[in-house]
Amino acid sequence: MNGRTGSGLTGVVLAGGLSTRLGNDKTVIRLHGDSGPDLLTRTCSLLSEIVDEVWVSGRSEVPKIPGYHWLRDERVGLGPIGGVTTALRSATGPILVLSCDLPFMDISCLERLVARRAERTDATLMTTFLQVETGFIESLVAIYEPAALPLFEQAVGNGIHKLSRVIPEEARLYVPYTSEESLPFFNINYPADLEMARRLIAGL
Repeated sequence: MNGRTGSGLTGVVLAGGLSTRLGNDKTVIRLHGDSGPDLLTRTCSLLSEIVDEVWVSGRSEVPKIPGYHWLRDERVGLGPIGGVTTALRSATGPILVLSCDLPFMDISCLERLVARRAERTDATLMTTFLQVETGFIESLVAIYEPAALPLFEQAVGNGIHKLSRVIPEEARLYVPYTSEESLPFFNINYPADLEMARRLIAGL
């Protein structure tokens, strides 16, 4: 599905996880009421506000959501790095990657990311968020440049499957955030995370 911004970005929703730690398919979870969108639909809708086109990246089964380009992992079992590598090979420009399990992600957060990318240099391969207290980077909420593809292919070839290890620090551009601003990056991996998300939404 096409977006409406003319940003030059392709949005890639990472939805290929097995959800084994959660015990349920996280993409179909509805946290904003029975009539609200599931996590996958919500993530696609968010991205469509800020990119030119939205793809859903996952394993080789039938896509779970109509209206969006389904991008099958070229190699299964690699986790997010497999989806990002496939997307970089398929796209003609930069990709904005967003995990599907972030129920509090919002458009303003994504707008900050896109605005920061505008300050990139020729050496920049990745624009992402940096947690200032811990130094943790949000590799699943990031923009990857086409020139990053060889580093991803090299990492996969070397058996490296952790996204945060692919792009060297000197090739990253950061949007800093504090622990008090961390809610958009809350993700659901375990049943306790799901329960916490429900409590937070009820409180909001």
